[in-house]
Amino acid sequence: MSLSFTIITLFPDMYPGPLGCSLLGKALASGVWRLKTIDLRTYGLGRYGSVDDTCYGGGAGMVIRADVVDAALRDAMVGLIHPKMIYMTPRGRVMTQSDFQTYSQCTHDVVILCGRYEGVDQRVLDFWDFQELCLGDFVLCGGDIPAMAFIEGCIRLLPGVLHNPDSCISESFQRPLLEHPLYTRPATWNGVSVPEVLISGHHGQIKAWQQEQSKEHTKKVRPDLWQKFLE
Repeated sequence: MSLSFTIITLFPDMYPGPLGCSLLGKALASGVWRLKTIDLRTYGLGRYGSVDDTCYGGGAGMVIRADVVDAALRDAMVGLIHPKMIYMTPRGRVMTQSDFQTYSQCTHDVVILCGRYEGVDQRVLDFWDFQELCLGDFVLCGGDIPAMAFIEGCIRLLPGVLHNPDSCISESFQRPLLEHPLYTRPATWNGVSVPEVLISGHHGQIKAWQQEQSKEHTKKVRPDLWQKFLE
């Protein structure tokens, strides 16, 4: 059974977007994974299809209504059995490579609710038992770009999507350290040559160099990961 994503969004025209390009798009066209979008605006109330309202307790911005989201979810659930529920929101836990690995092996459908405005009424999130995720420690206009990033992270791990599946093994976040620097032809560019060890043919020395470079890079740009490595 192919991995299936159902997206609940105010902007369904954003999809498949980058998910329909390159290897991901080919995998989508061949049925390796499936994508469905549900337009939340369809479930809006009143003459203008309102999906949001002012926030109880005050504060700037608008909140997406629980009844509107619930109506969309009930339609989304038709034919789904115990789907995994994800809400993309800046207040969620930062998604990780481990999440991608877990969900890429998921045997259930994945339903993703894309937040917008100030957020979604907490009651509907609790009722449907959403797991809250975010792309990083920053705020975007909505949850669609994080949703696309999440889906891409999962899909590229599916068998047959990447031409060389071994490329997933040594990349960053598949191991404690970040990936080492990479080089290709020409051997000299802009007056800078490829490190001699990489063209030495000595696999042991190359592996040792790559490991040392991974350590130095991780220590420099991600001291949090470096500390975990030392532990």
